Amino acid sequence: MADRLTGGDSSLLRRINAAVTLRALRAGHSVTLTQLVGDTGLSRPTVEGVIEGLVETGLVAEVDQPQNGGQPGGGRQRGRPARWFRFRAEAGHILAVEIGVHDIRVVLADLTGEVVGSHFRPVDEGLDAEERLTAVRTVVAEVLRKAGISRDNLWAVGVGTPGIVDRDGTVQLGTAMPGWTGLDLGARLRRSFRCPVLIENDANLAAIAEHWQGAAVGADDVVFVMAGLSPGAGSLINGRLHRGFGGAAGEIGALHLLGQEVTPERLLSTTGKPLDPLDEAAVARVLRLAREGDEVARVAMDRFLARLVHDVAALVLAIDPQLVVVGGWAAGLDGVLEPLRERLSRFTLRAPEVALAALGSEVVAMGALRVALDHVEEQLFAVDPPTGAAARA
Repeated sequence: MADRLTGGDSSLLRRINAAVTLRALRAGHSVTLTQLVGDTGLSRPTVEGVIEGLVETGLVAEVDQPQNGGQPGGGRQRGRPARWFRFRAEAGHILAVEIGVHDIRVVLADLTGEVVGSHFRPVDEGLDAEERLTAVRTVVAEVLRKAGISRDNLWAVGVGTPGIVDRDGTVQLGTAMPGWTGLDLGARLRRSFRCPVLIENDANLAAIAEHWQGAAVGADDVVFVMAGLSPGAGSLINGRLHRGFGGAAGEIGALHLLGQEVTPERLLSTTGKPLDPLDEAAVARVLRLAREGDEVARVAMDRFLARLVHDVAALVLAIDPQLVVVGGWAAGLDGVLEPLRERLSRFTLRAPEVALAALGSEVVAMGALRVALDHVEEQLFAVDPPTGAAARA
């Protein structure tokens, strides 16, 4: 490529060389200039020039020679001392925020995704939108204060929320929390930060997280089921998130509106009347009775599981995933995997693998972290002129 670029292309060539060198540095620990030349395939003068520029931006630092003399096996180096460099992961930070019905979770990480701080705060499910946003700001401030990190040092913020979220960060439909439908969550949170704020549905983020570090590592066609009172799902197709045109893909909890008038209130009822109030405490009571041998409660639990299988099967038939990962509080139900496996084998043309989520209560926050990290990497390795926080680093 370098042989074909001339004249006005020189600035593009410099950006390409910088991206190649930075990627090689970020991939490991401290390396020598000679190693960078070998890893990148660039000439030594080119690498030296790129490194000087990266040091000036604060993304790279020159470090002392390692104690073993810098040679494999600890051998002594001949000639002039090697120059060692490392990527400064601490040059910037990313933030992940989960805004849940019952809690707020915030995770802080450096530019490699290494977590350096986190905080969890329970909140009342009845909080209105303003109160919930105030709680978010409070938890964020606490995490940054404890880590000694300035807001100006943040490069990207990823945020997870229940509901249907459009690409601009507006919650088109969010019935789980008061005042959430119609909330321009992106605009409200961007007032608190000088970096990009990326808003995404919680089930979508959970799918991303499990693919990154959980049960779906190595599987590119995945459905993550957020199993709860109104199940939702996030889907990856060829390793990429499928949001749908308006962000509503995976809302399998709405299937009862399509001729299946079997709501959770009736499915989990042990009295013949709709369960009221319908909340996790009431559901927990039904599930506890089922585990204790109460026949009516056991039948109610079986109805609930059958509905879950019905909803998941619809998505499996549409997408044909390799793997279905089950998370959310209903993932803790006794025997949830076997009914899913057995019934999916009967109701679908090709039964997928079924597994429990591996990341537990942090799955949404970790997905938000991955989304923020993806944005940062696009900035770090861009060959177009950098913008935003990356340009300020």
